[in-house]
Amino acid sequence: MQYIHRYSSPLGGILMAADDVGLTGLWFEGQKYYAYRLDPAHEEKQLPIFQQAQRWLDQYFSGREPESLPPLHPVGSPFQLAVWAILQQIPYGQTTTYGEIARALAKQRGAAHMSAQAVGGAVGHNPISILIPCHRVVGTNGSLTGYAGGIERKRQLLMLEKADLRRCFAPSKGAAL
Repeated sequence: MQYIHRYSSPLGGILMAADDVGLTGLWFEGQKYYAYRLDPAHEEKQLPIFQQAQRWLDQYFSGREPESLPPLHPVGSPFQLAVWAILQQIPYGQTTTYGEIARALAKQRGAAHMSAQAVGGAVGHNPISILIPCHRVVGTNGSLTGYAGGIERKRQLLMLEKADLRRCFAPSKGAAL
């Protein structure tokens, strides 16, 4: 059984979902893949996990690096889970590229090459926004591409973390908007 709770952030409403293990979802209202994999039989309920997540988000949106994550329980394919684990290693206030993640994943798996596009698909389907920091992934050329919550939110999240955005830009056209 999944449970939901709503959180009001400075960047818009957020829907959180959890099961008995941990957070299973955190989505901005209206984002791409909103409530993806949310059990249709979910129930709205205040749980300790949601209180932990709210404290984490309150710290985060105040401009401070939160101390510890609440328990997470993302559900996905083994490939997606591997990509999401790498996302969790990106330090607060820093960025990486889809290509760097692909190279790290190839090295982990003993493969000669891994597709950055496949990595991008997994990053885009991250069910736990912000806490699994997919917003910290940029294109090789510095493009703030591919954030399900929207490019402007991605920029605002990175600015909140005081990330160096001097080489970054918002794309003006393309499928990744």
